[in-house]
Amino acid sequence: MRAKKSLGQHFLKSERALATIVEVGNLSVTDTVLEIGPGTGTLTEKLLAIDCQVLAIEKDDNLYDTLKIKFQKEIVSGQLKLIHDDILKFDFKKLTAKSYKLIANIPYNITGAILKKFLSAEHQPKQMVLLMQKEVAKRIVAQDDKESILSISVKAYGIPRYVETVKAGSFAPMPKVDSAIVVIENISKNYFKNLTEKDFFEIVRAGFKSKRKKLSSNLSTIFHKDKVQEVFQKLKLDRNLRAEDADIKIWHKLTLNLFPL
Repeated sequence: MRAKKSLGQHFLKSERALATIVEVGNLSVTDTVLEIGPGTGTLTEKLLAIDCQVLAIEKDDNLYDTLKIKFQKEIVSGQLKLIHDDILKFDFKKLTAKSYKLIANIPYNITGAILKKFLSAEHQPKQMVLLMQKEVAKRIVAQDDKESILSISVKAYGIPRYVETVKAGSFAPMPKVDSAIVVIENISKNYFKNLTEKDFFEIVRAGFKSKRKKLSSNLSTIFHKDKVQEVFQKLKLDRNLRAEDADIKIWHKLTLNLFPL
């Protein structure tokens, strides 16, 4: 099956990587798995072998038709539900399970959109195991101890962990860069119990607006400078603190104090 560049298709062929993804998912027969872009069905096969329920969303017309034939038995039995759809347009009403895990080899070009859609959803997955571009994976876990909008956005909803690197040669066709398996666990909206997502992300976006500027200077573009200084003193934050050095707890405190309910 020829991969479509427009859909960012790179089919995983590494048995080691496939086994690791399933292992990290810690699956049981009672689990429901949502798989994005099953492609040729290599990961789908491994998931079905656990005897869990699988909901696979495939956008590609030809691949969808091929998968229907390949997994006819599992579709008829009800173990696999195959949906022909764009994951970014996916209606959560089609997901009837009370809880589910999101496990997938995702297209590089929609990684951010997928994370946003599922982490901010009312019906969040309880765990995500994703194969993505290595550099993006490193940013999500702040491997260099420097936070970003991406890492803070993910950590507000769960705990990300870099599992392992998957070399470019593990795919067909081979991408130009390496990939990595990332797991996000303990997914919830507990972080937002006493603040709104809207206020939090407004502060985070402002805080990272100019990388060369201090966090207080960036925040002063949306709040009065005196108010920002007052909050920094109250929280005993260094005036020279930069956004990339502020952890998830600091962003929570800043939002609470700059946007009091």
